[in-house]
Amino acid sequence: MSSEKPVSHFLELARGMVPPMHPAGRPFVAGAAIATLLVRLRSKRLGVVLALVTAWVAWFFREPKRVTPTRPNLAVAPADGTVSHVVDAVPPAELGLGSQPMTRVSVFLSVFDVHVQRVPADGEVVQVSYHPGKFLSADLDKASEENERNTVWLRTVNGHDLVVVQIAGLVARRIVCEVAEGEKVTAGQTYGLIRFGSRVDLYVPRGSRVLVEAGQRTIGGETVLAELPEA
Repeated sequence: MSSEKPVSHFLELARGMVPPMHPAGRPFVAGAAIATLLVRLRSKRLGVVLALVTAWVAWFFREPKRVTPTRPNLAVAPADGTVSHVVDAVPPAELGLGSQPMTRVSVFLSVFDVHVQRVPADGEVVQVSYHPGKFLSADLDKASEENERNTVWLRTVNGHDLVVVQIAGLVARRIVCEVAEGEKVTAGQTYGLIRFGSRVDLYVPRGSRVLVEAGQRTIGGETVLAELPEA
């Protein structure tokens, strides 16, 4: 029994260090693995290279577990990345929220960041809208208006309207959104994915206390981006 405990403990630690994979990544990893096996039959050296590529693809689609703050009236980061802009901006026109500016916090995701998106607060999905567009570099401010995007309008349990926008970048060519209008969601819940390299905008109400600045790193589902106004 004593020899089994260290082994089980090691396996538990290993599972904690290796994050699970988002289901959207399974076809890519399977395809890369099959290609690796076929190539390895002809060239072991090239097979090693493709094995490393397969491992990177699996790492790209990782979906690590996060501990989300439970204090009320918080908006947590919808994505891992670097804060590129904190500005006042009108929310996407397709939502019909009018011309009143909200505070927009933009998070840029490099190809090395976790690429799943997470719900910023407990609430209900009011509207989901897809908007075709360009594939400009996602760190440009105008990417919010001109790039392909998917927008989720969320109403929190305290009645605040939040908007989360998945924005495609230079390399990204696919936006996945897994929530629907009327769905109840919880803060930190994974709701989407962008491949490969992108940006996520979070719009919070004016009067919110923004707690991050441009250049700061965020952890999706954990970093508090803003304290929302009292209900």
